[in-house]
Amino acid sequence: MAYRDRERTDRRGGGARGGGRFGGRDGGGGGGGGGSRFGSSGGSRDNGFGNSSFKNRQPGERLRKPRWDMSTLQPFRKDFYQPHPNVMTRSLHTVEAYRVNKEITVKGTNVPGPNIYFEEGGFPDYVLNEIRRQGFGEPTAIQAQGWPIALSGRDMVGIAQTGSGKTLAYILPAIVHINHQPRLSRNDGPIALILAPTRELAQQIQQVASDFGMSSQVRNTCIFGGAPKGPQARDLERGVEICIATPGRLIDFLERGTTNLRRCTYLVLDEADRMLDMGFEPQIRKIVEQIRPDRQTLMWSATWPKEVRNLAEEFLTDYIQINIGSLQLAANHNILQIVDVCEEYEKEGKLMKLLEEISNEPENKTIIFVETKRKVDDITRAINRYGWQAIGIHGDKSQQERDYVLNQFRNSRSAILVATDVAARGLEAHATEFYQ
Repeated sequence: MAYRDRERTDRRGGGARGGGRFGGRDGGGGGGGGGSRFGSSGGSRDNGFGNSSFKNRQPGERLRKPRWDMSTLQPFRKDFYQPHPNVMTRSLHTVEAYRVNKEITVKGTNVPGPNIYFEEGGFPDYVLNEIRRQGFGEPTAIQAQGWPIALSGRDMVGIAQTGSGKTLAYILPAIVHINHQPRLSRNDGPIALILAPTRELAQQIQQVASDFGMSSQVRNTCIFGGAPKGPQARDLERGVEICIATPGRLIDFLERGTTNLRRCTYLVLDEADRMLDMGFEPQIRKIVEQIRPDRQTLMWSATWPKEVRNLAEEFLTDYIQINIGSLQLAANHNILQIVDVCEEYEKEGKLMKLLEEISNEPENKTIIFVETKRKVDDITRAINRYGWQAIGIHGDKSQQERDYVLNQFRNSRSAILVATDVAARGLEAHATEFYQ
């Protein structure tokens, strides 16, 4: 699905260009936090400032860029990779054959060989036990090649389609990185920061971080707009090793002094292309300049446009680029694509006929993507009138409503989800068979 700015109001604060560029775009609707602070209509006024005081504010303008003196910074370790004997003895021919088979291309210097099996990653037993508990058979391509790079402390860019397993590709090295750093002291900020474009993706990342960080007591929190600030602020003040955040709300907390990034040595930019498409570049720049320059940075993207390349060149040092499949955004070849060109008045009848056919399938969970919020509501009502149970999600839904809808769909209490592109990327919809 193309991420065009088809309906400016669907992102609360305008398109990627214009006034809404710095507005409340925190995860597709992020009121409450980043939204109200940077000029989203309908948000609360922060700290008593009226609209005239901050409507022209730049994101993070109250944040001062630190003057980093590398000689006074506490040294930290980021290279933990000890190649498994299997990796060291594997022939170059076998490595190349694996990369060709998995459509892996690499670019950079001193690229380590892939970890074809989980045991080759050098992860602690508690991580391997959780991997086995979750029933994973073997690493995905991005994990196999990404883990040895990330564990070596190298900067990297990973380009792979959604659903390729990239979350685990950076979470496991993050946990290893954190467990080799000094424990957090009072008023310390997070050691690992993961930036994501939407609250849904941020919450999904948090689930993975919780699953694999629990056994080693690696704490995390999820920071996003559209939810109360109080519980998020308390998490930050108590101290967490991993902070998963959408840019607007994180800047809000940084400006307030609720947290800081002085201890941050592991930075992840997930879905970098979408964050730029949503207009988050100014926020990203403000956040990154708060982090020490010798950090380890991992950037992940589904596509590799010029804007993402420029960001990588600026924020990453001597990085390795991994690509899984094509560099261009393309249809997933694992999915059967059927295109039906029809008139507008024919759509509802064709949709209902298609839903009737799908309902006879043993696996019939269905997502229907539409352009506008109004269309979501109209189609959801129409489907329910025909006797099926459909639920809808879009940027105007409250956080509580969106969580409820997604849980209903994930748990198969409702088999049909109608959505705008707020749910188009980065969401795990288990066992979904049909997309329209």
